[in-house]
Amino acid sequence: MKNICDLLNIKYPLIQGGMANIANHQLASAVSNAGGLGLIASGGWDGERVREEIRKTRELTDKPFGVNILLMSPFASQIVDVVIEEKVKVVTTGAGNPGPYMEKFKEAGIIVIPVVPSVALAKRVARYGADAVVVEGTEAGGHIGELTTMALVPQVVDAIDIPVIAAGGIADKRQVLASFVLGAKGVQVGTIILACEECPIHINYKNKIVEAKDTDTIVTGRKTGAPVRVLKNQMAKEYVRMSDEGATLEELEKMTLGSLRRAVVEGDTVHGSLMAGQVAGIIKQIKPVKEILHDLFDDIDELKNSISVF
Repeated sequence: MKNICDLLNIKYPLIQGGMANIANHQLASAVSNAGGLGLIASGGWDGERVREEIRKTRELTDKPFGVNILLMSPFASQIVDVVIEEKVKVVTTGAGNPGPYMEKFKEAGIIVIPVVPSVALAKRVARYGADAVVVEGTEAGGHIGELTTMALVPQVVDAIDIPVIAAGGIADKRQVLASFVLGAKGVQVGTIILACEECPIHINYKNKIVEAKDTDTIVTGRKTGAPVRVLKNQMAKEYVRMSDEGATLEELEKMTLGSLRRAVVEGDTVHGSLMAGQVAGIIKQIKPVKEILHDLFDDIDELKNSISVF
């Protein structure tokens, strides 16, 4: 089985999470230049906006990078065509099944890495020809499933014969090493990247991550079938209260309309959606992304050799 560094031609076996409205050319190029695989998160953008981001990324790095495609987006088909036209080497997919596009991707020589929340979907995308999968546990920030990283990763590893990349709850080399023990060949990280100097979110958002404690995340949207992990604030608590009291989906959507933008652009930490994972409590400092990747991987063999439980 090919390792992730060889597959993606990167220094560290790390993919930056495809964080919509956050992971633009600035962040993707910084992560790639630091030795990981940076991703442009296409989110709600149309095809031409994604093309612009791809070209801007190429102006800032000569290292490999990829595009994350949200398959539920109304622009998904457009974006698939754009990444092929622009000769992007790697695509990750989320919020759906990439099967309908797999033949196009493979004909273009694109490495396809779907994000999956279950063994069943992992097996399906492996049959379609995925090159690897990202297995994301419920510890992650943003849209989540219900299974934990610890429980899900080894089950997927046992079920498929392509590389597994662990995601959810990883912000420290101890968690990286644990992912490798579970059978993963690499990791995908998001929350810790939010706290890097190069991340284009408002400083108020970054400071909230650094200040977070272990119990400071909450999941909204469970009752509507769209669970999202965020940092606790007035808006998140009000959302959960309204949901528990039987508010309609329309009422809840009205309350949260534009909330991610309020957090990312305006720095509104009271009424904004501060997406972050449970691991926020371990992040204590805003650092350059190069230093973050160094801390996650360098001297990991020393850590492994220091374990003396048995």
